[in-house]
This record gives sequence, C-alpha cells and structure tokens, in this order.
Amino acid sequence: MRVGWVWVFGFSISALAQQMTLDVVVTDKSGKPVGGLTEQDFTLRDNKLPQKIVSFQAVQGNTEDPPVQVILLLDEVNTGFNSVAYERDQIDRFLKRDGGQLARATSFAFVTDKGLSIGEGATRDGNALMADLDQNKSGLRTITRAQGFYGANDRLEICLRALQQLADYETPRPGRKIVLWISPGWPLLSGPGIELTPKSQQAFFANVVTLSDSLRRARITLDSIDPLGTSDTGGTRTIYYKAFLKGVKKPSQVQIGNLGLQVLAEQSGGRVLNSSNDVAGEIATCVNDTSFYYIVTFNALPGDGPNDYHALEMKVDKPGMTARTRTGYYAQP
Repeated sequence: MRVGWVWVFGFSISALAQQMTLDVVVTDKSGKPVGGLTEQDFTLRDNKLPQKIVSFQAVQGNTEDPPVQVILLLDEVNTGFNSVAYERDQIDRFLKRDGGQLARATSFAFVTDKGLSIGEGATRDGNALMADLDQNKSGLRTITRAQGFYGANDRLEICLRALQQLADYETPRPGRKIVLWISPGWPLLSGPGIELTPKSQQAFFANVVTLSDSLRRARITLDSIDPLGTSDTGGTRTIYYKAFLKGVKKPSQVQIGNLGLQVLAEQSGGRVLNSSNDVAGEIATCVNDTSFYYIVTFNALPGDGPNDYHALEMKVDKPGMTARTRTGYYAQP
C-alpha cells in the first residue's frame, strides 16, 4: 500500500538555544536509581565528540525548585474497555499507597477520540486525585480496530497531536515533568506493504523533528506503561518498536514507526515497561526514578544544516551503572 498522507503539526521549528539541559537518571544493575555521584563521574559525547559539562546538579527528593511533576496519562484510544477498567483499578492502588500521600505532585491527562484533556492542578493528595479520576468516565469510542488501517491511522494521529499539545502546554511551565503514558502503544503502521510517498516522508520528518524539540524544551521524560502486561509478553508488539529507535537523519529514512510511543519514550530517556500485570508497581518504579537524578547542561554543537540530527551518549565511570537521558537532538546552523 502506497501511503500519501500529509499531515503536520503546523509548529515552526526555531533554532535550538546554545545551552542545552539534560535530565539524567543513573541506575544500578537492579534498575534502582543511584545518588551521590559527582560531575567527574560523567562523560558526555555529542556525535561521538566529548563535550564539556557547563553545569551539574545532583537532585535528591524534592530538592529541585520547582520539584518534578508527574502526569498520569490514560490512553483510552488504543486501550480496550476492559483494560481501561483494569488500569484504573491499578491507578487506584498506586494513589492509595502510604495513606494517599504521594511522593510527587501528580496530575491526570486523558486521550480519547475527542483528543487531549488535562485534569486539575497537580497535588500530592492521592485520595483527591482518585476522586477526580472517578468523575472522569471512559467515553464511547467512535474509532475502533474494526475500522482497520484507516482507523489505526486516525488513532495514531490523535495520539501524536495530543502529545504535541501536552508538550506545548508544559513548555512555559518550569521544572521537569514525567509523563506516564499508560497504553499498549500506538499503531506503528510500518512494515511490508506500507510505502510512504516522498511528500509524506517530508511531512513525517518535520513531525519527528518538532516532537523531539518540543519534548526537550518542555523537559518531559516520557514513560510507556503497557496495561496489557503479560498478555503482551513474547508478542511482536513488545519488541517491534526497537527497529525504529535509531535517530532519523533525513526524510528518506523516515518510517511511521519512528513516531511510536515506545520509540519516543526511550529517546526521551524514559522507560518502556510492558511485561508485568502490576501496573501500580510500574507506575511506582517510574516515579521512583525521580528520587535521584542529575541535571547536566552543555553547549550544543551547531548543525551543518537545518534539522541536523546529533546523537547524544552519556556514560558513567562506575561499574554496573547505566545513565539514561535523551538520546539525541536536532541542531540548527
């Protein structure tokens, strides 16, 4: 099937600021966040070239001002009614832990067939959040899997626009944000039989660049949590996205899978969790990543041309430790 879609977000792509901020989580072999590291423990490479760290801050708990905010986003476009009910029960369990006292200020967002809706202001009162969730009932779906390829395209477009809108909403708001997108994932719409026209590739490349830049500017780390859990384990759904993780350098390389939820999550420095039925525990794992993290700034290299992709690599000089942060950015001349 030759695909001739052309849809772009319509947001201008301006030159990147010279100084760039990275939020870095370091984990040990068990996946737990590690604190107590210093600037000397880190090495940053931009397109394989070592970069000087301009500033460094180790953050523990709520010591950053403003502190990290958590956004629980329920994807009711790609999740079946039964799964939505299950994930709401799991969210209830998470919010009621520790007597309803949350470690981080948390808010809700929802994606339905009508688009994105953003809940009330962030709070650390889990009981109050649960009351808000109970008032937000799942809506009737008008786009279903029975509509096949074109229905899948509609669902993908809704989610991409919602993520862009959320990034635009959060960009002027200071501080770091963790978006936990609870969904089995968006339609990847890539593979044998799917061919993009050159015009569509140009449009999708513009979307890849805009979303990457917008999430970075908003300081959003995106985590993907699959509510289907073990039902998806071992299926191609849980691993196919990895084919699209490498940064896209030019329009001719673009596939629609480059805009997959799990792809954008890993590229933002977030987690992809898709093999457990303990959604409440997976939410807690993502939130716990904010207990220790590091804010690193460096001077970004200029691009050789418009939208020049730069791969980033952060290493920690400690055995058994892994640094997780944004994997790249698009530089301008």
